[in-house]
Amino acid sequence: MGINRRSAGRVASRRSRTQMRSVRGEWGFTPHSQRKDKGSNMTKERKLFLLLGVSLITQATTSLVGGLIGFGPFTNAENISVTMNNVANNIGRFYSGIFMQIITAIVIIVLAAALYQAGKQVNKTAAVIAMGFYLLEVVFLVFDQMLAFGVIELSRQFAANGDLGLLTIAELLFSIRNFGGAISMLPFGLGAILFYFLIMKACVIPKWLGLWGMFSVTFIFVGWTLQAFGASIHFAVYLPYVPWEWAAGIHIFIRGLKQPRIPVSDL
Repeated sequence: MGINRRSAGRVASRRSRTQMRSVRGEWGFTPHSQRKDKGSNMTKERKLFLLLGVSLITQATTSLVGGLIGFGPFTNAENISVTMNNVANNIGRFYSGIFMQIITAIVIIVLAAALYQAGKQVNKTAAVIAMGFYLLEVVFLVFDQMLAFGVIELSRQFAANGDLGLLTIAELLFSIRNFGGAISMLPFGLGAILFYFLIMKACVIPKWLGLWGMFSVTFIFVGWTLQAFGASIHFAVYLPYVPWEWAAGIHIFIRGLKQPRIPVSDL
C-alpha cells in the first residue's frame, strides 16, 4: 500500500508539472498554478494580448494612412514653389495627415508599454532599452509634425503674397523633415529587433513570425539610415516588413481572444 501511495503521488506530481509547462508554453509567462490569484492574472494576460494586438494593427494603419495623405503625392522635388502651391490648395488634407501621425505617436507609446510588459518576462533590461528606443522614435515623429505644420503655414503665406523669400525657408524645413524622418527609423529598428526577440522568447509570437520581423525590420532601419545620408534605396527593399505588423497584431489579438486553459486541479 505504501508503495502504491508513493507511485500515485509521483504520477500526480508529474502530471501537475506537465500541466504547468503546458500553460507556460502557451502563454510565455509564469505558470498560473504558482500564483495567488490565478483567474485575475490570466485575465490581465488576456488583456495584455488584446492590447498588444490592437496597438500593432492600429499603429500600422494610422502610420500608413497618415503617410498616404501627407506631402508625398504633392511634392515636386525640382520646384519647391509648385509643392507649396499644392500644399496651400490641400491644407485640410495635410492637417488630417498631421492628426493621423499624432495618433500614431500616441499609439506607439501604448505599444511600447505593452511590448515592455510582455518582454520584461524574458529580460527586463533589454525591454527597458527597447522602450527607450521607441520613445525616441516618438520624439522624432512629433518633431516631424511640427515641421510639417510650419511648411503648411509657409505655403499658405506664399500662396497669398508670393513672397519668394519663403521658398528658402520651406526648402530648409523640407530638408530637415526628410533627414529626421529617415533617421527616426534607426531607433525604431533597434527597438523593434529587441522587442521582437523578447516576445518571441516569451512565446507571445511563434518563432517564424519573430524571425520574419527581426530580419525584415533590419532592412528598414539600415535602408532609411543610408537614405538620410543621400543613398538611393529602392522601395522594394522595404516590402518584406510592410505586412508584418498587421500579421503579428492579428495573430496576437486572436490568441488574446482565446480563453487560456486552466487545469481544473489548479482552480
